[in-house]
Formats: sequence, structure tokens, C-alpha cells
Amino acid sequence: MSSTASPRLRRTARLLGAASAGLGVAMLRDPVGVARTAGVDDSDTVLSVLPLVGARELAHALPLLAGRPGWAWTRVAGDVMDLAVMGAALADRRGERYRRLRTATIAVAGLAAVDLGTALRSRRARRTGPAADLPLTGPLTSPIEVSASTTVNKPPAEVYGYWRDFSRLPTFMAHVRQVATLEGGRRSHWVAEAPGRRTVEWDAEVVEDEPGRLISWRSTAGADVPNTGSVEFTPAPGDRGTEVRVRLAYAQPGGRLGKAVAKLFGEAPDQQVRDDLTRFKQVLETGQVVRSEGTPEGPFAKRLLTQRPAAPHA
Repeated sequence: MSSTASPRLRRTARLLGAASAGLGVAMLRDPVGVARTAGVDDSDTVLSVLPLVGARELAHALPLLAGRPGWAWTRVAGDVMDLAVMGAALADRRGERYRRLRTATIAVAGLAAVDLGTALRSRRARRTGPAADLPLTGPLTSPIEVSASTTVNKPPAEVYGYWRDFSRLPTFMAHVRQVATLEGGRRSHWVAEAPGRRTVEWDAEVVEDEPGRLISWRSTAGADVPNTGSVEFTPAPGDRGTEVRVRLAYAQPGGRLGKAVAKLFGEAPDQQVRDDLTRFKQVLETGQVVRSEGTPEGPFAKRLLTQRPAAPHA
């Protein structure tokens, strides 16, 4: 949930993960076949090394399949080693084995280019993510970054319009008590619930506003909880409505320790954002937040201890 990578970059990471998984399984199941296809010799040494390389590929695959493009750097390191070995082996090959090894080397070089491009794009995404707009001083030396998404079965213009009316945000953001719009809608004043029944307040300003596509904001000086972030609205594939993706960064009270303590009490930041988006989807699609008799006022952590199986709310 903490990734700031774009959906396209995460898809590329998953494709690389699938490639690693395929190579890894092949090397573990049939090292002789892989050696012959690639044009390398099938000596005992090579056949003992290939399963290790396969295990390395599977280690790359797991985080990449989870959509974490930063792990492409591990593939880049593996590519460098593989290309060095294959380049040295080319000098000793002749005939059909040489042609096979040359083809395999070109293929690995092509994948290496994709790996490097993905890794570099991941680094740029981290540098330009929501935390990049926060001053990394005081409580923000280690800001909390969160992202979440959902698909709403409404057109982007309608979904954007509901969110852009900031006074409506408390209808689905469980910890936000009030949002008052200031200065023609570019600035707003927020009041939110904090642990221990405290409240925190801040002013925020809109820094980007592209109707039907993007809203980004940042808090102004003097905020109780400095924060910044964005919400993107993109058409969902197959005419299925709108993909809504939220990215934000803020100074967690108590820093990383505060985040860990909050998580113990069911107030993990990533879960809060996912729950808010679930309620946002319900409001847009049904006109109300769907509640049950077990949680009539919403999924606050303090009520989870006594929660019982859901039933229609009378």
C-alpha cells in the first residue's frame, strides 16, 4: 500500500515478475533443457549452477508479482552477472551452440534494458511521490506514505465532482469531522479526529486541479498534521466506471512508533484509506454508506471488540 508507483509501472513490474517466475520454474524443473536451448554447455558445473539461478529468479518474482517495481533493481544485478558470464562463453562457442547462445544473450540484454528502465522509473516515482512535497524536518524526517484505490461505477466527471466538493468528504472519511471551503475553493480548513478523542486541525491548499482527472493538495504552515497528496480519476477498462487512486503522505503523531501503536488498535493508516474509499464507492453508487446493526456508526476500532455478526440495521 505504500507504493507511489503508477498503475502502468506496477503492471510492468508484474510482467517482469511473471518472466522471472517462468525462468525460475524452467531452470529448476529442466536445467538440461534450459542449458541446451540457451546454447551453454551441459557440464556438471553448469547443471548445478542453473537451479541456483532459478531460485534467484523466483526470489525476484515474488515482490515483482505483487506490483513492487523497486525490486527490478535485483533483476538488474542478476542481468549484469548473466551477461558477463554469457559474454565470456560466446568466445568459446562455435556453430549451432554459438548461434543459440548469441540469441539468448540478445534476449537477456533486451530484458536487462526493460529491467533498468523499470528500476529507474521506480526511483523517480519515489522522488516525485506525495512525500516529496513535504519538508523533511522535525516530525517529517520519516513521513508516512499511503496509497489505495477503488473502482466506482460512475463516470469520472461525476466522481470528481463529488470529491471536489470538500464539504462532502466527512460523509465517507470516518476520521474527518468537518471541512470548510475557503477562498473560492482553492483553500479549505479541516478538523479531524485523533487518538485519545483529541482533534487536529489544518488548512490545505489545492495545488493542482484538473476537472474530471486530478486533485492534489498540501497543508499550509502551522498544520497540526502536515500532509500532502493527490486523488486521480481515470476511466476504468471496459466502461466499468472510474478508477479512483489516492496517494498521501503525512506526519504520523509519534512517527513510525505511533503508526505501529495505531495499527495494534485497528487504526492502521492504509486500512483507514481503504475503508474511506469503500464508503466513497457506496455513497456514489447507492447514495448512502451501507451499515449493519453490528456497526451502526461505522467501522471505528473501539467498536470492533464488541462487534457481532452483521444483520440489517433496524
